[in-house]
Amino acid sequence: MRIELIGLENIPIVDKSSNISQIIKDAIINQGCNLEHGDIILIAETLISKAEDNFIVLDELNPSDEAIGLAEKSKKDPKLVQAILDESAEVVRVGPKFIITETKHGFVCANAGIDESNVGEGLATPMPVNADKSAFEIREFLESEFGEEIAVIITDTQGRAFRFGAIGTAIGCSGITPLWKRVGEKDLYGRELETTEIATADELSAAASLIMGQADEGLPVVLIRGFNNFDDLRNTESDISSLLMPKEFDVFRN
Repeated sequence: MRIELIGLENIPIVDKSSNISQIIKDAIINQGCNLEHGDIILIAETLISKAEDNFIVLDELNPSDEAIGLAEKSKKDPKLVQAILDESAEVVRVGPKFIITETKHGFVCANAGIDESNVGEGLATPMPVNADKSAFEIREFLESEFGEEIAVIITDTQGRAFRFGAIGTAIGCSGITPLWKRVGEKDLYGRELETTEIATADELSAAASLIMGQADEGLPVVLIRGFNNFDDLRNTESDISSLLMPKEFDVFRN
């Protein structure tokens, strides 16, 4: 099996007047790779937030007493901490240089997923308002334009419990089931799998992150081609919710 990862070049700096779907279509055509059945388009969440004009102006925030207290514990700017609180449903853990929260979307991550990189001075981008909806709209447009069944995944860079470093993680999807449940299948020795579930959307996001990079690479959109299990996981009604663990099963918080 062979999988290709293709970084789409010449994606411009976007703003609220930008049409992300059209920009991706143009980039695909200009790069001469077209779209094929089973292709998966992965898009960095910052690109979506910028196009949605979804910015936080940090200097406009007035930190609350809670934000000031958390800033002292975490050694973070109180205005950034206020932004984190505004985007969060619950503060999970606070320590030196970190604040882990559950976002309004249900993701448990550092800083409520707020990103200060690749935006202007004094600005930050929160997670997209509805990454599943954005993925759905982009997929529908590209499928209509190219006449092929594809998937779209919106990615973010997040850390993991008990591991250093960050990886690409899926925060929205359309056209593919993000969680591959393989219970009942057989392993190489004929034993039946009892609990195996694969976070396929996260695995694809992590692969795309190798091309996207985290600095000045300028490749916020990646095309993955050759994922053999696309047809098995094809789902036009999918969303990211199946990857989110209910709080009662979250042993790290309980």
